[in-house]
Amino acid sequence: MLHLQKGSNTLIRAWASYDWANSVYFLVITSTIFPIYYGSLFADSLYIEIFGQTFKNTALISYTTAAAFAVVAILSPILCGIADYVGNKKSFMKFYTYVGALSCVGLYWFNLDNIYFGLICYFFGSVGAWLSWVFYNSYLPDIAHPEQMDKASALGYSLGYVGSVLLLVVNLSMVLNPSLYGIEGTASEASVKAMKYSFISVGIWWIAFSQIAFRFLPKNISKNPLTKKVIFNGYRELRAVWKTFSNHPILKSYIGAFFVFSMAVQTVMLIAAYFGEQEINWGSSSEKQTGLIVSITIIQLIAIVGANITARCSKRFGNLPVLITLNFIWVSICLYAFFVRSPIQFYIAAGFVGLSMGGIQSLARSTYSKFIPKTDDTTSFFSFYSTSQMTGIVIGMLLFGTIDQVTGSMRNSVLFFLSFFLIGAFLLIRIYRRMTN
Repeated sequence: MLHLQKGSNTLIRAWASYDWANSVYFLVITSTIFPIYYGSLFADSLYIEIFGQTFKNTALISYTTAAAFAVVAILSPILCGIADYVGNKKSFMKFYTYVGALSCVGLYWFNLDNIYFGLICYFFGSVGAWLSWVFYNSYLPDIAHPEQMDKASALGYSLGYVGSVLLLVVNLSMVLNPSLYGIEGTASEASVKAMKYSFISVGIWWIAFSQIAFRFLPKNISKNPLTKKVIFNGYRELRAVWKTFSNHPILKSYIGAFFVFSMAVQTVMLIAAYFGEQEINWGSSSEKQTGLIVSITIIQLIAIVGANITARCSKRFGNLPVLITLNFIWVSICLYAFFVRSPIQFYIAAGFVGLSMGGIQSLARSTYSKFIPKTDDTTSFFSFYSTSQMTGIVIGMLLFGTIDQVTGSMRNSVLFFLSFFLIGAFLLIRIYRRMTN
């Protein structure tokens, strides 16, 4: 077994490589190919009857996403509690990696005649991606020193963007030129087949490249046996972490601010492609497909730059001032998105989303790492962090889906979320003033 010292460049790169491995899920499944494929299933009607109720397609996927994140929010404290006690954090990370990756492969069979199976695969894909992400995040304080965390976090997100874009390029080549890959059928049939093959490629990529992190990350094995009492250790740890916050008021205030702005960021990012698919006047279906592909590619490429610019700005100006600025940028993006109609307007919005997306995620994570007290029990603090994030997404997706279902327009939902970025900025300003006075 390899034993690398904390702060080792090899260990940090190995940790960051997991971003390269599983970010393809967030790009191909969450953001690009799957939303296009899902939209194509509803070309004849935006509504479907399921579970005895009629749902708008975007509201249905919002509710399914919310259900997945609810499971993640409930399970992550239990699993992290077990991982802390038994010492098998890496085993949990592996298990949910394989659950998520195999569910991506299962999306190959997603169609309206098989809607329940398809939604189940989408559900477990999200559960696997995010629960493995919980354990991945919890490794950051274990593999990097405080002065290395911003750079390590940015490296992870940058590798994720680069790796996911590389696979996306291959997938898009398949979708736009299926004949080059021997995919037969009419133009539309071959394109749809290519999308389904893309889902399989995500699963294979995710499993293959995650082996790098699995090889180098420490195992942290202990000899504590698993008992019934241990199962609820996670919730006891969350309660203990919450009590710890009373001795660290800045950290307590920060997690509140993070809950608000992260809820808005994650929700808007999760629905961005569906918004573009449904609310923009693309013209023909082929123009829509190409336009969405171009938009998401713009977001990913600019996000690489955004994550690194944010890391440099935080080093010069401090984490909180940069986070405050990013929240105000997101306010402007939401306001602008409400009026977006044409493809060129959507491309502009995509550029600003990319610039802000990687930066706010990377900096939020590293800022939290700096605020938590020095302790060997980092998993419980990151469990609280992840639980806050997941709970926020559940609330955000339910709110978004409900507004979309009731009003019939995603624009109203996007405008509503503007208020959460304003609240997040205000809360961060209060923290900054307390720290500087």
